[in-house]
Amino acid sequence: MTLDDARRLWRALGFPDAGGDAAFTVADAQALGLVAAMAREGGLDLDTVVRLTRGLGRTMSRLAEWQVAALAGRADLADRGQTVAPAFEQLLVYAWRRHLDAATDRMHSHGSEDVVVVTQTVGFADLVGFTALSNGLDQDELATLVEAFESRCGDVVTAHGGRVVKTLGDSVLFATDQPTTAIGIALGVVESVGAEPDLPDVRVGLATGPVILRLGDVYGAPVNLASRLTSVARRNRVIADAPTADALPVERFESRVLPARPMRGFGDVEPIAVRRRRPTA
Repeated sequence: MTLDDARRLWRALGFPDAGGDAAFTVADAQALGLVAAMAREGGLDLDTVVRLTRGLGRTMSRLAEWQVAALAGRADLADRGQTVAPAFEQLLVYAWRRHLDAATDRMHSHGSEDVVVVTQTVGFADLVGFTALSNGLDQDELATLVEAFESRCGDVVTAHGGRVVKTLGDSVLFATDQPTTAIGIALGVVESVGAEPDLPDVRVGLATGPVILRLGDVYGAPVNLASRLTSVARRNRVIADAPTADALPVERFESRVLPARPMRGFGDVEPIAVRRRRPTA
């Protein structure tokens, strides 16, 4: 492996160039050897290896930050971190293998190409007034708020069979294969987060259409439209586009078309408010 390729992989892992400083250990050399062997024996080109390394680096960086934050405030932070490291390492491999199986199943259901285009319903759950609220909180209070929001949303999404794509502080992006699943998640988030007195109100936007699945993320017009729809939703309400609303069973949900309004990149759009149908007497 050339020095330039090694530096490229190091940056993909999430670390700055060391320049001419003595910054590496035997473990770093062993890791580079593992990467070279994986590329050689697996028949992988360097670009693919770099993508895998970048995903690993971003995931591990965030995980490490979460782990340290969870133990923050303890006088024995360093010792405690080293104590739980062996067990946590085993759990890390276990969780990765389980998620690898699930991701492989999803890929097989959609196709085997690196870039997959499928029809999905994408949802954005967004906290109302987060910027103003965060300015009045100290760091610990803000961290607690964000963690509670992400945890509640994550629980609702996974419980309904959806997938959390990513979290963005004051919003959570999720995706499902069916609009009915997505509306169940959206209403569940409103009920779980919006009804909690210690959390801000929430609003959810849903859009259905073809999206690109790549490297764990989703891209496409439905992603952008779902984000735009949150901006017109009232507090603790769910707003959907027409393809999503039209796919919902009318005996379980009722929809109300709102006046058209301009949305950047989409022209004039008629948002549709959705809620559970109330039982008749």
